[in-house]
Amino acid sequence: MAIIDFGGVQEEVITREEFSLDKARNVLAKERIAVIGYGVQGPAQALNMQDNGLDVIIGQASRFKSDWDRAVGDGWVPGETLFEVEEAASRGTVVQFLVSDAAQKALWPSLKECLNPGDALYFSHGFSITYKDLTGVIPPDHVDVILVAPKGSGTSVRRNFLSGAGINSSFAVEQDYTGRARERALALGIAVGSGYLFPTTFAGEVYSDLTGERGVLMGALAGVMEAQYQVLRANGHSPSEAFNETVEELTQSLIRLVDENGMDWMYSNCSATAQRGALDWKPRFREAVLPVFEELYERVKSGAETKRVIEVCGAPDYQDKLAAELAEMRNSEMWRAGRATRDLRPHEEARAINADTKGVGGRGAN
Repeated sequence: MAIIDFGGVQEEVITREEFSLDKARNVLAKERIAVIGYGVQGPAQALNMQDNGLDVIIGQASRFKSDWDRAVGDGWVPGETLFEVEEAASRGTVVQFLVSDAAQKALWPSLKECLNPGDALYFSHGFSITYKDLTGVIPPDHVDVILVAPKGSGTSVRRNFLSGAGINSSFAVEQDYTGRARERALALGIAVGSGYLFPTTFAGEVYSDLTGERGVLMGALAGVMEAQYQVLRANGHSPSEAFNETVEELTQSLIRLVDENGMDWMYSNCSATAQRGALDWKPRFREAVLPVFEELYERVKSGAETKRVIEVCGAPDYQDKLAAELAEMRNSEMWRAGRATRDLRPHEEARAINADTKGVGGRGAN
């Protein structure tokens, strides 16, 4: 355990140096890990653990053919390492419940019957436990209830694992039946490829996660991009110019500088004109959106957002409506311009050559 100063606040983190992969393997040596759901997080976590030498099986309903076929394509063998959900859960000593939140509510009545005394019930989202009055997910007293929540999509979890970088994760223990729940959670966190782990609670994880997804990470990001693009187009700028000034420069240049050295460093390495304008307008954007974020957090905390998710995502025609919403976004002028812009990017080989030259351009030129 290390104590790190995060902006003047001391916090505990667990790194791979402190809790090594060898230690994780020893903790999990007698465990069989049943990963339930092969959709978003399931493939990445399962493949990472398998690559790390753990005993992993998959539980996936075969009626969802695309996910079942994906599992087969990834090397999981029906009847050996790939099973229907209930059979896999019965075979596992760690049951990783990684289906969607709406699906967890539907599957729980049958899944809970598969849990044996001493098993660990693992989540990567605090949703079902925190909002148990709405989901009905109330674990039996005879299991550990733990959480490891990677701070990224399944694609990022797998990609970062393969690169050796890892991805940061939070962890929590809701119920410690065996006395080993924390050790199990940390071992699983290391095994799925976490760069480091930091403690939270199930409620803390879901409140921050739902706020982040609806806010800066996805909802606010897409909404702000659409607003700026719309203003630029309305004032006569071409789709290419509007997209590059709204999205491309952010994702391909500026956000990478923030990632590497922080926002202040990025500001310091921009032109004086960009720097001054950003510093002047930042407070106005903050004041404009702060009430929206306060409303959002209260809706998350009260369960209003959870009710919305359960009602809408559980509807029989939800997948059709979702496909229509995503198609509307995909076919908008802004994201059609995005496809054209991405097609014009250099190939990876050219990028590598450009990186080797260590040239600086764009906002960093001054």
